[in-house]
Amino acid sequence: MRTITIAARKGGVGKTTLATHLSVIAAEKGKPVLLLDTDPQRSLAWWWQLRQAETPALVECEARELAKLLPAAKGERVAYAVVDTPPHAENAIVDAMRVADLVLVPTRPGPFDLAAVATTLEMAKRVGKMPLAVINHAPPRTGAGEPAIVAEARETLEAMGATVAASVISQRVAMSHAVIGGQTVNEFEPNGRAAAEMMALWIELKGKLA
Repeated sequence: MRTITIAARKGGVGKTTLATHLSVIAAEKGKPVLLLDTDPQRSLAWWWQLRQAETPALVECEARELAKLLPAAKGERVAYAVVDTPPHAENAIVDAMRVADLVLVPTRPGPFDLAAVATTLEMAKRVGKMPLAVINHAPPRTGAGEPAIVAEARETLEAMGATVAASVISQRVAMSHAVIGGQTVNEFEPNGRAAAEMMALWIELKGKLA
């Protein structure tokens, strides 16, 4: 079993959206996936209750319970566990990072979001994890190269010492339509650009987990 913890001290950077999408893509190969919602707002649970599909499974819990829940999930032959975390709650974030095989740190490419990333990166390194930053809610690519704000964000994150995912997730309307129906873009619009971006991110993460 491999565990992905999605963490950021700043809210609104797309942690829950990434958790929903990555868990569904991972489960498409017939491997059991478990979502763990440790955010008191329970946005992930709200999305899960809207779903008609039986996968992935979901457990609502506190981050301090993960150390006991994850071994039990492994015993049930879960292939991937995806942990959604609350913003601001440092102790909960650290608890969730400690049990992770991969810590994913999403950020918008704006200056205030990037300024807030440093704290999350430092928290991960403090517990012995090498976090992977992913640029989320980015302007869609219109040409061969990345939008200037995305390239600048990548440069800023690398200057902080972060490893940055090659994959970038753009802000697209299809994402909102999918989530509000308890789906992901890979289910709602499987041949769309948003689905292709999410699939590319999962392939990248899977490679790192391997």
